[in-house]
Amino acid sequence: MNNQRPLTRRELHIYRILIRLFLLIGRIPRAISKKIGNLLGGAGFWLDRRHREITLNNIALALGKELDRTQQLTLAKAVYRNMGQILFEVAWSLTVSLKTLEQVIAVEGLENFKAAHEKGNGILVITAHMGNWELLSTVGKRTGIPINIVYRPLDFKPLNLLMEKTRSRFGAKLIPSRNALLKILKVLKKGEAVAMLMDQNVDYYDGVWVDFFGHPACTSKAMAVIALRTGAPVLPVFLYREARGFRAVFGKILPPMVSGDRTTDVEANTARYTKVIEDGIRRQPDQWFWVHRRWKTKAYSPWPRK
Repeated sequence: MNNQRPLTRRELHIYRILIRLFLLIGRIPRAISKKIGNLLGGAGFWLDRRHREITLNNIALALGKELDRTQQLTLAKAVYRNMGQILFEVAWSLTVSLKTLEQVIAVEGLENFKAAHEKGNGILVITAHMGNWELLSTVGKRTGIPINIVYRPLDFKPLNLLMEKTRSRFGAKLIPSRNALLKILKVLKKGEAVAMLMDQNVDYYDGVWVDFFGHPACTSKAMAVIALRTGAPVLPVFLYREARGFRAVFGKILPPMVSGDRTTDVEANTARYTKVIEDGIRRQPDQWFWVHRRWKTKAYSPWPRK
């Protein structure tokens, strides 16, 4: 799966405990686990002062002109409740079959994905930390096309192995983000799909600054660089939680913006991808990962502000 070192005996023991714990949690009836998740999320909002402040500051920065303070606070609490659901949903997904998951995950716009595949250069998929993004890999099986997920391995090895098993359970393949380019190019050449999360802050040397909710945000340029190099079509996919399950939304193909100037093209296409992510967040803002310091690099980078 990757070149990480094997788990030590102690780490393997912890991993087995985690598996048992997740399977136990996953057997809690969904109606009850939803209530527990909401309670834990609510408690987390008040106990996690650091991330609560990050969340409120992010919401104020992005939506301060659209929401008053009371509405911002309400949204922030809903964000925590959303996060409280994720653990229980992932655990539950480990206890059920693919058929059961397909029954609770509706799919919208799958024809866009199939149209992208027909172009013959593989597919680049933009996604984000929306809804329960950990369940998005289960949708890949429905496309009939091999899916590769670019991810950053967790530092805690037992939990990282558990998440790898969860994400690859129904055939998705994983590509660690470090030194991923050659692997990405290889699978695209084979006509496969590569999914990348594009909604997080990156260091200034790995990204470009583009507009995100009206403010410059340092954003990974990898998707644009690869798309321009390979000609692979790019399209967004987000997974939203709904009252009775989930909805995976496949957006339309985003044709490349090409001027002939590489720097301009990378920035223009990255800006376009980021705008699609912003639009996806606005569709269901309480389900995005607002606890992340999305605008962090701007404050500390040596590059001058525009």
